[in-house]
Formats: sequence, C-alpha cells, structure tokens
Amino acid sequence: MADQELDFKDIERRMAGALSSLKTEFSGLRTGRASAALLDTVIVDAYGTPTPIAQVGTVSVPEPRMITVQIWDKANVGAAEKAIRNAGLGLNPASDGLLVRIPIPMLNEERRAELTKVAGKYAESARVAIRNVRRDGMEELKLMEKKSQISKDEHKAASDKVQKVTDQHIGEVDASLASKEEEIMQV
Repeated sequence: MADQELDFKDIERRMAGALSSLKTEFSGLRTGRASAALLDTVIVDAYGTPTPIAQVGTVSVPEPRMITVQIWDKANVGAAEKAIRNAGLGLNPASDGLLVRIPIPMLNEERRAELTKVAGKYAESARVAIRNVRRDGMEELKLMEKKSQISKDEHKAASDKVQKVTDQHIGEVDASLASKEEEIMQV
C-alpha cells in the first residue's frame, strides 16, 4: 500500500469552496425580487471605516419588491444611501429618518439578458477554480507515482476518484447556473 495518500477531503473542501463562492456571487444578482442578500456586498463608509451594511443597520424585506435598512445611527444614513446607490446594483434608495427604503424595480428584457451573462461568467469562474483544484490533485498524484509512493494502479484509481469529484462539482455549478438563469428570466 502507499506510504502517502492524496488528501481527497482537501480537494473536496476546495471544490466546495468554489461552489459556495459562486452561490454567494449569485445571491448578489438582482432578479426583480427583493432579497436581503442583495445588499451583502454593500460596504458603507461608517465613521471613516469601510463597514458591511448589515453592521450599520438592520436589513429586512417587508414586501416582495422592497428592501428596508433601519440604520442604527443617524450619522450613517447618508453614507448608507450613497453606498447602496454606488454599489452597481441599479438601486435608488430613499431615506425617511433612520429608515432607508430601497424599491426593487422590474427588470426589462435587456437587463435580464445582461444578468444571465454575468451569472454565466460567475459560473465559468467557479468551473475554472474547480478544474484548477483537479489539476493540482492530478499533479500531486503524478509526483507521488514518480517518487514511487504509489503504484500505477493506485495512481489510476485515485485519478478516477479525483475526476469523479470534479464532475460532481461541475454538475452542481451547472445546476446552480440553470436555476439562477430561470430565476432571472421569470417575469
């Protein structure tokens, strides 16, 4: 048996990390429906410090086409509005005292097509990350065989296992993309 084995748990963890990152990026894509996750990437300049919006106020979704942020300190209301407006999400917030209301406009066909392209780019980045993890695993296996730590048969079996894990994660990326595209294209 081999003196050393390939760390399959590490390979799976790294591939799952790429998938998790993809889902986080997808949550930031606006689909015409309000979601508190839409503001996860918004960073507010609070007291001169870049701060996630969830740390300056309470983000909630009171109705399907509206997000509200209850700002805790009046000094941060303007900065929060500016951060939301400049986040590239196509949102136009309006404040009412400490409450910032963010109406979610309907998406037109052109914007939907743009968003599906962006989702596709995110998915391709995740696929590339997964393939890079696969490549690292395969190179490690070659090196282990070259150093006579594993036999040719063990190399083949381990390579097949790495490929199977890769195919599974790529399939999950494709399924997530199909689901997100369907969500974006719903009228």
